Amino acid sequence: MSSIIKLGFLGIFLFITCATSNAQDNSGYATSIARDLIRPPHLKKGDTIMIVSPAGKINDRSRVDAGIELANHWGLIVFFGDHLLSESNTFAGTDAERLQDLQEALDNPSIKAIWCSRGGYGLIRIVDKLDFTKFMERPKWVIGYSDVTVLHNKLHSLGVESVHAQMPLTLKLQDPVQKESIVTLREALFGKELSYKFDSSEFNRNGKATGQLVGGNLSIVYSMLGSETDLKMDGKILFIEDVNEALYHIDRMLISLKRAGYFENCAGLVVGDFRLKKNEENGSGEFGETVEDIVLRVTEGTDFPVIFNFPAGHIDDNRALIMGSFVEMEVKDNKSKVTFK
Repeated sequence: MSSIIKLGFLGIFLFITCATSNAQDNSGYATSIARDLIRPPHLKKGDTIMIVSPAGKINDRSRVDAGIELANHWGLIVFFGDHLLSESNTFAGTDAERLQDLQEALDNPSIKAIWCSRGGYGLIRIVDKLDFTKFMERPKWVIGYSDVTVLHNKLHSLGVESVHAQMPLTLKLQDPVQKESIVTLREALFGKELSYKFDSSEFNRNGKATGQLVGGNLSIVYSMLGSETDLKMDGKILFIEDVNEALYHIDRMLISLKRAGYFENCAGLVVGDFRLKKNEENGSGEFGETVEDIVLRVTEGTDFPVIFNFPAGHIDDNRALIMGSFVEMEVKDNKSKVTFK
């Protein structure tokens, strides 16, 4: 056998060995060999942040006053999209107007973070028309949740981290329940370490895992199946939450993710808050299962850890999450922990 062929086999052997060692480290954590994503520069006092409305309408500037006050308290300078208060039926302006504001925020090099004023619906109508060329030259933080999951998934496909967190419309600065979520938003944006430890649910599946955190609002993740912003789940930790959905629809969405292979090579699952739709057809008594029942049934046959009741979603205690960041999750009988690397 020639020396060249021998070297070729040696290279293949070393590659396989490295990949295998990356798949399981000495601490027992199942790890992903996914590449690190770009982390935008952390904010500092004097930086400029732009508030835009890329989805649902705001109507009144006072509805984002809490966000302005908070940003100014942190020493940030606040600008607004030209169509922040525009209206077009349920949307904050026409598709073209919302696209214009978001594109300006992405392109403007003086803007260091983009804070979506609210969720609702509308980003999926404009995401494919956005040009991220200038954004990729100078990445910046994009902040929001709910419908903003569209942007989180898009940025993940581009290789950039983003922040799932409170938005101006949802802020209640004097609410003690929101205190931790506000603190964690600042920590995420200004470069402080994020680590969450909380009481375990009796429904949890114990274990340890590490991987990139992806996901967001379940309805939005489900809506992007088969598109270019569909998530690739190998070695990833999936976070899901939702609001005002019936149990049968949650069941349908999770089964669809299963059929799409989401749970085959998933490293872990973090289940946030699920505020169910309030009607008589929604109760687990008629459907026969709870959210926990559905999740455990859909993931039956897998062995990755599952955390329920994580403090994030459409709730006041909506802790900040750095989407695309590597996280370690550890699930035990009494306490569960999620730490951002």
